[in-house]
Amino acid sequence: MTAIGRFLVLARQVASSTNVFLRDVGAGLLEVSHNSLALLGLCVVAAILFAAGRPDLRVSVERHALDWLQARHEAREPAATVDLPAEPDAVARATAVDPAALPRPQAAVAHWLARRYRVASEPVGRLVQEAWQIGQRASLDPTLILAVIAVESSFNPFAQSSVGAQGLMQVMTRVHDEKYDAYGGTRAAFDPVSNLRVGVQVLKECIARAGSLEAGLRYYVGAANSADDGGYVVKVLAEQFNLRRVLEGKAVPVTVALPSSATAASPSGALAPVAPSAAASRAAEPIPAAAVAPAGSASRPSAEPTGQVALLN
Repeated sequence: MTAIGRFLVLARQVASSTNVFLRDVGAGLLEVSHNSLALLGLCVVAAILFAAGRPDLRVSVERHALDWLQARHEAREPAATVDLPAEPDAVARATAVDPAALPRPQAAVAHWLARRYRVASEPVGRLVQEAWQIGQRASLDPTLILAVIAVESSFNPFAQSSVGAQGLMQVMTRVHDEKYDAYGGTRAAFDPVSNLRVGVQVLKECIARAGSLEAGLRYYVGAANSADDGGYVVKVLAEQFNLRRVLEGKAVPVTVALPSSATAASPSGALAPVAPSAAASRAAEPIPAAAVAPAGSASRPSAEPTGQVALLN
């Protein structure tokens, strides 16, 4: 065989070997990629399932994602040139606390309320923190305090009723003006924490005067001498029941509806688990510090003077 022939044979062998090598490498890469994608898919599914069982984690991820998107949007916009004075201490005026700084049960309550009433979790976190602190001092269940806020104002600190009830807990400011002296005057009714503290004082007095939780709530809403409280007591106790379940780690839909005045008078139906006699006995027991469709503002009955006003008589 000539040298040229031997060269051609060797070239064919090298080409064949190279072809086999490339096929093997390609098949290996395909197999590795396939297995890697399968593993990645399993990791994604596991992460989704884990997040589904942790509402607080899901809310945190959603918040961080929204903050990231907003930051990118603001970065693309030209900076506005507005000559305003800087106030480095302005943050001290904010009524807010990071729910992550709260005990896990309290953080779960704060996140649930924030989603249910469509308000920021940081201000709600501060109110949850305050409800726990003042609830211990006043021997009132913090979930009862938060339930009253939810039904009275839907966590709107600037709410005001037609009869002059103001703030988170819809306190009759003109009646309880002396209680605001310790906070600088009646305008503190629109400071969330001050309103909460005064409201707890009024609620405690109502319960003490009435002799029971249910009767005290009727006093609070101004229906002590009225045959109909508009379903107020049942709404408060129903929302407290929801909050207790969240506190215990149960999954409670944020869209769960409170009973209407019509259903509140009915002995059957969805009110069975939150019947006032059962819920009231639980609400009267303060929980340990370590355990740690929204109704909107309730319509106050026409007999308003028999409620918070009556405490002055």
